[in-house]
Amino acid sequence: MQPTVTVIIPVRNEQDAIRTAIESVLGQSYPNITEIIVADGMSTDGTRRSIEEFHDNRIRIVDNPATTTPAALNAAIRAASGDIVVRCDAHSVLPPDYVAISEQIMADTGAVNVGGIQRAAGTGLMQSAIAMAMTSRLGVGDAKFHYGGDAGPSDTVYLGVFDRKALVDAGLFDETLIRNQDYELNIRLRQNGGLVFFDPRLAVEYRPRGSLRSLARQYFQYGAWKRIVHRRHPESIRLRQLAAPLFVLGLVSSVGLAFTTWRRLALVIPFAYLVALVATTAVSFGKTRRIAALVMPVAIVVMHISWGLGYLSGLRPGSPANAE
Repeated sequence: MQPTVTVIIPVRNEQDAIRTAIESVLGQSYPNITEIIVADGMSTDGTRRSIEEFHDNRIRIVDNPATTTPAALNAAIRAASGDIVVRCDAHSVLPPDYVAISEQIMADTGAVNVGGIQRAAGTGLMQSAIAMAMTSRLGVGDAKFHYGGDAGPSDTVYLGVFDRKALVDAGLFDETLIRNQDYELNIRLRQNGGLVFFDPRLAVEYRPRGSLRSLARQYFQYGAWKRIVHRRHPESIRLRQLAAPLFVLGLVSSVGLAFTTWRRLALVIPFAYLVALVATTAVSFGKTRRIAALVMPVAIVVMHISWGLGYLSGLRPGSPANAE
């Protein structure tokens, strides 16, 4: 018998996006999806109505009065009965064979969590530029789940298809972490002896933020909460995660050097960064011939500076600036 599968979806005020996400779940080729549990953070728009319009008895809504993502995920997991728990976010679109391939990988490898690529895609100029920035090596470094790579063990993966027992044994998601809770959970899964496995066939479409302001807010939070995870798990620090805060410190140092006799050195970091931006933009535009590629460097700068400032600030849980 094939394992039973529960798909969980955290959501809050996503009346339009949630329909596409659920449709992608209902279109899965895997035959044993027994539950689709949507954890709603007390939406005030038409989100619940959009969910109820499906009239599928596998779909259930559970309340998430805490309104945060980890609380939503945990509420859905506690209500789940499937052997396997598949996470799908409201802005994600699962390909039709996503669950089937994931289950096969788990059977072949013994992995407790498998996942693949966050394939950012946008509509409109700014969202498309942000999507391109999120799939650029300059933008996001060497994280395989952003742009791909060889299948194999990984620190983390996008979303996740979990062995439910391993999830419960690890203690579920840490609800004190508003962001970066998935990365931290994967640390505990691996500490428990579990295998986290990346496979590029598991590419999930993701719709990024549509404005630079919301992108800056998102990446500031990413950086701040990454710093908190690093305090708890210093062994998890990777060089790519330090690049943005070091870049911000470099810019500050450059400003300081501009008022000294070493003022020529003040141009080194900004000039090197500008060259990298121009080269990345030229390559991207050459491949795509899209105007969005010319706007992409602005998104990259916003991502780097916001993430770096967030990391350096190291905001504590409970700060108003950390609210979603």
